[in-house]
Amino acid sequence: MVDSNSRSFPSRRVAWLTLAVITGASLAVVLFPVWVIHPFRPQSQRGLELSYAMRRWSPLITIMTAVGTFVLSGWIWKHSRRWWRKAILVLVLVPVLAAAWFARQNHFEWMFNPLANAAYVKTSEAGFVADNDVVMAIELNEEGAAYPVRLMAYHHIVQDIVGGTPVVATY
Repeated sequence: MVDSNSRSFPSRRVAWLTLAVITGASLAVVLFPVWVIHPFRPQSQRGLELSYAMRRWSPLITIMTAVGTFVLSGWIWKHSRRWWRKAILVLVLVPVLAAAWFARQNHFEWMFNPLANAAYVKTSEAGFVADNDVVMAIELNEEGAAYPVRLMAYHHIVQDIVGGTPVVATY
């Protein structure tokens, strides 16, 4: 006679393994694009293509992995007698739910905070701009502004009003 505990052992092991794979996939689909599309480091065209594809699909994939995690966790919870296994199930839910949330965020905005309140000085007072510095310049309605690329290296974007017109400068 085969007892019910020995019959369910392989299926519990498969469930735990599946749960680990689902958790890893959920984290990978969110963290890989963050790792590849990182400022100030070289990036390959194939890596960027893959990252943008993962970014596009990550909201759907993370919802599917979250649902799968809840279903598997419920099944494992029902068949677990030890408290520490149930604690692990709860801990597994945290990164899966975090990945589902993070997949819906634009973390690139966190990396490159727009310079919202650009400060101005007259050309004669702009001692921090060298003659050989590259600048982005705009003139609207007889008002001009220049943004030194060297100073925009961190922000990559500036929101401004030039000549009464809202503008966004980026590179």
